[in-house]
Amino acid sequence: MEVMITRDYEQIAILNKSVHELHVQLYPDHFKEYDYHKVRSFFEGIIQKDNQLFLLLKIEDEAVGYAWIEIKEYPENVFKKGYRSVYVHQLNVLKPNRGLGSVIMDKIYDIARDHKIELVELDYWASNLAAEKLYQKQGFTKYREFLYKRL
Repeated sequence: MEVMITRDYEQIAILNKSVHELHVQLYPDHFKEYDYHKVRSFFEGIIQKDNQLFLLLKIEDEAVGYAWIEIKEYPENVFKKGYRSVYVHQLNVLKPNRGLGSVIMDKIYDIARDHKIELVELDYWASNLAAEKLYQKQGFTKYREFLYKRL
């Protein structure tokens, strides 16, 4: 088993399908149906950017999970201090291998340390209980809540 940096946007688009379909199921008012060609095109457009990294979890030669992370720079302003973080946009492990998200997270922590970054940030949809469980187990602390009210 290994976690590696990849630029294989086609593989990422394939691995994105199950997590995207979960989001469609949980929040059909927010998410469009999965479209491989559009998702592939989106990832192709951002995968070459220096601050965007994609990780692939492989068991033997089979890709079973991925993460999309971003090295973020928050400039100081009149209200806040500046800081850097590794932001986890997406993380997904295919069903038979669930529980290996922690292996990908360990690689993310290594990347953060390699970049001298002390903060890993992420968010997840409130109804995604598997994500909540993983991030609690990983020791993440809630420090901001995002709310909405439909009118």
